[in-house]
Amino acid sequence: MAQSFQETFQKRRLLSGYFSVVLSITLVLFFVGVLGLFLLNTKNIASHFKEQIVMTVYLKDSAKDIEITQLKKKIQLNPASKNVRFTPKEEAAQLYSRDIGEDFVEFLGYNPLLNSIDVSFNAAFVNTISLSQTKKELETVEFVSEVVYDQPLVALLDENIRKISLVLLITTVLFVLIALLLINSSIRLSIYSKRFIIKTMQLVGAKKSFIRRPFIWTHLQLGVISSLLALGGLSLLFFELNKRFPELNMMNYPFELGIVFGGVLLLGIGITGISTFFATQRYLNLKTDAVY
Repeated sequence: MAQSFQETFQKRRLLSGYFSVVLSITLVLFFVGVLGLFLLNTKNIASHFKEQIVMTVYLKDSAKDIEITQLKKKIQLNPASKNVRFTPKEEAAQLYSRDIGEDFVEFLGYNPLLNSIDVSFNAAFVNTISLSQTKKELETVEFVSEVVYDQPLVALLDENIRKISLVLLITTVLFVLIALLLINSSIRLSIYSKRFIIKTMQLVGAKKSFIRRPFIWTHLQLGVISSLLALGGLSLLFFELNKRFPELNMMNYPFELGIVFGGVLLLGIGITGISTFFATQRYLNLKTDAVY
């Protein structure tokens, strides 16, 4: 009866130890994965905001329909262009009247607005140098009245994206280092509780490799379980973000997702295996008196 109770107590203690190891590793890997997702999707988020920048080309009233069509096609053929939209002056007047709540054309007796072409660019070309060059080229066209875009916003966007990317990179590196230390500490505590078993096996003549093998195999399994749980949490988070922010098109970047998910899996398995090896080796190399 007493022996049965002792065995049950030992099993519960063992399961409790394994559970704490799995929980700690899972949480660490999950937060590392979250930071990795944000870091690799910084480019996607930045691209989304950059592609909202619009350059407006105002056309003179003397511009002929065929000239407007040719200019529009020329802009569309430019590899930098993403979307090109022509807005007649009549449509622009209607939109402006709706915004101000008053028919200004009727009040003035004429429409002072101009025909325009709105151009949005691929993210790679949204920078001060590229947009300035495009602006100069369009201003050379004879029937173009003016070319405008938000220059301060472009400069501010570039500067903030660089700062945010750098902060995220440094934070991710620091968090990975912290994750390594936390996982290593969890494994060391787990092995510490079995130091007497390790030393007893060694005293009865078992080889070091024979003693290490079951510990490494068990903790590798715990590492796999922790990694899969962390990946499950990351998947739920990813699909929720993709549902709430569909404009980011996160599903269109499988390579970045593969890097994050694969990194979490390898980190969980690799660090668990390496930490178990060195933690076990430490007690194998200790003298019997030092264990106590």
